[in-house]
Amino acid sequence: MNANLSLHVPQPPARPGEPADFSYLKLAPAGAAPRPLPTASIGETIDLAVSLIRVIDDEGQALGAWDPHLETVQLHKALRYMLVTRAMDDRVRRAQRGGQVSFYMQSMGEEAVSVAAAMALRPGDMLFPTYRNQGLHIARDRNPIDLMCQCLSNSHDMCKGRQMPVMYHWREGNIFSISGNLATQLPQAVGWAMASAIKREPHIACAWTGEGSTAEADFHHALTFASVYRAPVILNVVNNQWAISTFQGVAGGEHQTFAARGPGFGIPGLRVDGNDVLAVYAVTQWAAERARGGGGPTLIELVTYRAGPHSTSDDPSRYRPKDEWRAFPLGDPIVRLKNHLIWSGAWSAERHEALVKEIDNQIAETWKLAVSYGTLPESPLDPLTMFDDVFKERTPHLERQREQFMKLKG
Repeated sequence: MNANLSLHVPQPPARPGEPADFSYLKLAPAGAAPRPLPTASIGETIDLAVSLIRVIDDEGQALGAWDPHLETVQLHKALRYMLVTRAMDDRVRRAQRGGQVSFYMQSMGEEAVSVAAAMALRPGDMLFPTYRNQGLHIARDRNPIDLMCQCLSNSHDMCKGRQMPVMYHWREGNIFSISGNLATQLPQAVGWAMASAIKREPHIACAWTGEGSTAEADFHHALTFASVYRAPVILNVVNNQWAISTFQGVAGGEHQTFAARGPGFGIPGLRVDGNDVLAVYAVTQWAAERARGGGGPTLIELVTYRAGPHSTSDDPSRYRPKDEWRAFPLGDPIVRLKNHLIWSGAWSAERHEALVKEIDNQIAETWKLAVSYGTLPESPLDPLTMFDDVFKERTPHLERQREQFMKLKG
């Protein structure tokens, strides 16, 4: 007897040489989503897992119950943070092409994901980023030179040459060390949040991962522990449409939203326009208030787009249309915030152009200073440092190895 069996293999809507097609995206008008109280039951949030929370419309207006009504000074800060992040990204990317940096990963097109969330959280909250969350550091007022020096692996490298470029950490800023294997961040964040609750501290944890890595076991382990123990944690899925070269449908986004995985674990799932600074800020603030009030975790899906390659080792023209970024219906987060500020009367095209030039000049000068501390090809770190920080104090066997290495070195 013949069985009518078939195997479904998800396919991207468009390949190189074809017109971009985002008809698969489930969108909603700005201001349409209701805003339940942070104390709402799971049932009251179900629709938000499949809809799309948006505040800024195509004309730049802020609409609906999710508008956080940020003061102009905060909006100007957000715009500056995003512009600094993009300018730094571009400067280091070009340095990688020139051989000064071995590897780099841009966050172009995803700046609001990091900047708005960081601004909505408290300084004591612990952040567990991925390699595309540079904006978290910038929005917590870290000097870009620290990030540049890490990418250059020079004498001011926070990691002392022991990590790949972009794998930053910042203990003083409460930003955890980055792991290149995504989804590891989520159970780590849940564990940190559980410890914070046990110690009766007021701080929560917030973690990010890509939509592709939701297929990893770590994602499901994190949601299970977060749900069972009501950990005060926010788990963010950055749905930028592409993993390394794999369309989001391969991770399960074809049949249902990633936010919809939350309710299955008893966790509210909120799907938000990741290129809308106001929407990301408002949703993060809502989830933080819920966590601090004892309501437990929230899963947030941020719908955005990876404008650049996955990394400097990637060529996206091999697997997606060249113009896809320009066709993305949710636009550019920087342009959208600029338009909102202009609409509100708090900005102008001339002021924006002047700010872009000012930041570009600042980043260029900062890069010159970072390079003055050394580059990997021209002035690598002293290899003797490999024996430091293995243990609190060097053990006798490490001392012997160090002496042997010094003899070999000459």
